[in-house]
Amino acid sequence: MKIFIDADGCPVVDIAVRTAKKNGIECTIICDTAHSIRRDGAETIIVDKGADSADFRLVNLVGEGDIAVTQDYGLAAMCLSKKAVVLNQDGKRYTEENISGLLEFRAVSAKIRRSGGRTKGMPKRTEQQNRDFEKSLNEAISGKKQ
Repeated sequence: MKIFIDADGCPVVDIAVRTAKKNGIECTIICDTAHSIRRDGAETIIVDKGADSADFRLVNLVGEGDIAVTQDYGLAAMCLSKKAVVLNQDGKRYTEENISGLLEFRAVSAKIRRSGGRTKGMPKRTEQQNRDFEKSLNEAISGKKQ
């Protein structure tokens, strides 16, 4: 088992790295040249800046039983197809049962934005979201189903 973090814009890099280190699990941070995120106890892979370059590197590395951390629904779907456990930054576990609806929501939101509309942005991050993520990550490591 390894943990892979889609680190561009990810607010839980430190929590994931700390949890991986505590459990003796390899952790890889993947980001593009615009972010260059490095942490002790984790390998960092920096890819060229470009549309989805970090996502494609992550999906090429992740395997069955690994854990991927991402807020990108498309990347989550690709990781699920490789039998990885996939969590978002709030601790929500992406599954075969919920990913289709999330992808549909993403498509509708993109359509609204393309037509000049606006969609609601992310609210300010709370400490409870950090705790929820850490709990979900520990459950994924221990093999508990959510």
